[in-house]
Order: sequence, then C-alpha cells, then structure tokens
Amino acid sequence: MTSTLELTKQLISRPSVTPDDQECQQLIAQHLRELGFEIEHHRFGDVDNLWARRGTAPPLFVFAGHTDVVPPGPVEQWQHDPFTPTISGTTLYGRGAADMKGSIAAMISACERFIGEYPDHDGSIAFLITSDEEGPAVDGTVKIIELLQQRDISIDWCLVGEPTSTNTVGDVVKNGRRGSLSGTLKIIGTQGHIAYPHLADNPIHRFAPALNALVNEQWDSGNEFFPPTSFQISNINAGTGANNVIPGSVELLFNLRFSTEIAEDQIRQRIERILNENQLEYELIWALSGNPFLTRGGALIDATRTAIRNVCDFETELSTSGGTSDGRFIAPTGAQVIELGPVNASIHKIDENVDTEELENLSRIYQEILVQLFIKQDL
Repeated sequence: MTSTLELTKQLISRPSVTPDDQECQQLIAQHLRELGFEIEHHRFGDVDNLWARRGTAPPLFVFAGHTDVVPPGPVEQWQHDPFTPTISGTTLYGRGAADMKGSIAAMISACERFIGEYPDHDGSIAFLITSDEEGPAVDGTVKIIELLQQRDISIDWCLVGEPTSTNTVGDVVKNGRRGSLSGTLKIIGTQGHIAYPHLADNPIHRFAPALNALVNEQWDSGNEFFPPTSFQISNINAGTGANNVIPGSVELLFNLRFSTEIAEDQIRQRIERILNENQLEYELIWALSGNPFLTRGGALIDATRTAIRNVCDFETELSTSGGTSDGRFIAPTGAQVIELGPVNASIHKIDENVDTEELENLSRIYQEILVQLFIKQDL
C-alpha cells in the first residue's frame, strides 16, 4: 500500500463532518513536521485550521484544502460504512475520498518525494488546511489569510485540491470561479379576501412584471473564461394555505452566479432599480458568498499544464465552471490560484469514491508541479 493510499484511508476513517476535524489536522501535521515544516494550529470558534510552512524565502507555494466533509446521509444506503475506508478492485470508497482527503494525502506524498530528491530547493512550500470549507466558511481559510496579511506574508502560487476532474484525473483544471450573490426578497402587499381583490393588494401580481424584468435582464455577455451572469429564483413562498386569501407578502430566494465582467455592487444597484421602477414595497437582504476570481496565465498554469502533460500524456482543459471554493479568499491577495483534484462524479453522494491508481497519478502531478516551479524554473 502506498503512502498516498494509506494516509487517505487514515483520514477517511475519522468522521470529520463540518466543522469537527476529528484530529485529521494533527495527523497531517505529524507527517509535515517530519518533512521539516513549521507547524501552527489556529482555532477560530469551532473551526480548526492548520498553517504549515517549510522554508522562509520567496516564492511561496501553498497547497490548500479542507479536512471537513459533508454528512454521509442514510448510512444504510452505502455499500460500505462511509467512515470505514474500503477498497474494491481499484476503487476506494469512503466519505471524503474525492472531496478532498485523497487530495491532501496526494499533496503530502508529493512533498515527501520532492523534498527527498530536492531537500535544499529554493523558495517555500506551505499547507493551508481548514475544517470549515463545507460549512459557513467564516472561521477557516479566510481567517488564516487575514493572519498572513497581518504578517505581510504573500502567497505567490496556490493549488487548491478540489475535485476538478471530469473523466480522468488532470483532464480539467479550474483557473477561476464565478462569484455567488444571493438575495432574500420580501414583497409587501395587503392581505384580503380573494372575493374582494379591490380591498387587498396582491404582492404576487404586483411583483410579476419585476420578476419578468429580472429574468430577462442581460447582466453581461461573459468572456472567454466565464459564461454570462445568470439570475435564478430558487424558492418562492406566499399565502396562508387557504385558497380564498390574498397573501400579505411573497418571499423569494434568488442567486446570481456572476462573472468578472460585472461587480457585486453593480448587480445590487440594477436589481434594486428594477424593484423601485415597479413601485414595489420590499425588504431585501443580501448575502455574498464570494466574488469571482481568475488566473489568466502565469507560471503556475504553465507548470500545471506541463506536469499533466508529462505525467498523463494529454493536454488539460482550463475551466471556471462549478460552484465556489476557498480559492475565492486567496485570489484577492494577488496569488495565482488553480484548483486540481480527483474526478468529481461521486462527491457529496452516497458511495463517494476515488480510483486508487488515479490518486497516485494525482500525487505525481503535484510533485511534477513543484519540480516545474522550483527546479526547472529560473527563480
């Protein structure tokens, strides 16, 4: 059994459902300490965070990831207990196998081989690990980034181990993500008897023209990296449950996944303008999950493309599709950020799994990225 696979199994066996780390980070720190990393544990609220660094000189390369996992759901529906790592053929089953304990193990084994071959490499390597990525994400990566900024520590390159691959490891690399802006909107009317509509004010009817305008608004045209910004209603709720009562209000939840072609404040202003133009009485609460980020090019992308070509013998695809990641907290510092990890077909599902052979390929890709950045490149 390889060190990558063994560590992945050890991490899976710890039921670290957000934000309970179950001492996964202690195990990770043990391995990194043996490689010469300086270890720092930081706890904010109920969230455990690990910052580990080897070296003091720039440039600084950071492996970023999370030890927390989503709940397993109905355990009886799993082929095997979700927290008992089980191998069948070349497939490893367990919660976190793909998202993203396998990636963390691959990062560590990559460092073991790289440091073994190049113990006196230039620059620095660090790990930023949190137990708050799958949860609210308020006491995790964002807090460590704030701490690093207070120390004037700048990250040059960051690789987030999110499961980005589609069919085989390395076929897709995320070089950015769309922003996510949500709103909770309440349109206020006047409740009344449905037989006397002139004595009431139906908020659903009143909101209909504004809804049509919002749905048909062209927010932007996207660009070569991002699709056009999308406005989507996720929930509408109104009424008392009776069919003879005009509701006094209607409440909606909506979300926009937005590109780098538009700013968050522009979206807010345009939505509020549409509501005001339709003379609506409303209450609106905004929630920003993260702004879009994009690494257009640079040494990290070049090294990643070369590493995947050398290990897998194919060209990777750059993509910004999917949801958000903790990269949204790191990219604003000026760091080049990419995401690269296992096939994502089973993440958050019953019987989450990863192919063990591909997990080894992922470790080799990570190692080759370090070689391309620190050894092949003239620093």
